[in-house]
Amino acid sequence: MNILVTGANGQLGNEIRIVAKDSCDKYIYTDVVEVEGMETTLLDITSLDAVRKMVSENEVKCIINCAAYTNVDKAETDEALCELLNAKAVENLALAMKEMDGLLVHVSTDYVFGGDPYNTPCDEVQKGTPTGVYGKTKLQGEENILAIGSHHVIIRTAWLYSEFGKNFVKTMLNLTATKPQLKVVFDQVGTPTYAYDLAAAIYKIVNERKFEGNDGVYHYSNEGVCSWYDFTKMIAEYAGNTSCDIQPCHSDEFPSPVKRPAYSVLDKTKIKQVFGVKVPYWTDSLKVCLKKLKVNE
Repeated sequence: MNILVTGANGQLGNEIRIVAKDSCDKYIYTDVVEVEGMETTLLDITSLDAVRKMVSENEVKCIINCAAYTNVDKAETDEALCELLNAKAVENLALAMKEMDGLLVHVSTDYVFGGDPYNTPCDEVQKGTPTGVYGKTKLQGEENILAIGSHHVIIRTAWLYSEFGKNFVKTMLNLTATKPQLKVVFDQVGTPTYAYDLAAAIYKIVNERKFEGNDGVYHYSNEGVCSWYDFTKMIAEYAGNTSCDIQPCHSDEFPSPVKRPAYSVLDKTKIKQVFGVKVPYWTDSLKVCLKKLKVNE
């Protein structure tokens, strides 16, 4: 099977490259920019004609969409581009797969929630209540897939990090190593997700062909629950950055143009039952990522 990966030079796309390196399927890695040393086919997914041409010429039967507009704060003043990438482009991918009777694996976000107070893990049928442009456009992308009716596996994830690109773990590694004191919010609770683990789950679903007859929305993050404060404490502890005094604080001490979900823990029961996916505990995966970062220094 020929599989097209969008956003292949981002965090998740790079991890897909790693987990799928020995696959019998043919993976075509696409992005809007080239990166030295990375095999990349240029593709603008905001162009339906370009997507159709790529899919048709390469007989693509599955698209794994790792591309998105993810700058949550900037999205508030850049709504048109955010909607183009997170909703319209997703519609293009769904149309292309509908026409090929193929599968769209689409990565969505916990930010589709947040408008209502929750204190139990969010399941897949829970009503989306996004609080900002980013979450709203990601929910629109999901709705576009459902409206078109292509075969789909939509996977909502949260707090993604890896050894690639910019992310919370790499930022906190630097700050806790260089700052004598740091304040981190403790009133936003969720679960970190190591992008490698998510990539491995996606690969398992596609590689074992377990998606047939299992169209739907699924949740994936690592196991467990923590605040951003707890997350930072563990990053610093595992990295040996013990000289930084890390203090908990409220979200309102860091004004933001968008209200973030206060509780967005995802219930992963469905993806484990349907696809047999095993989900690592968040601290175990954090240790793995930190070891890789240390090796790559």
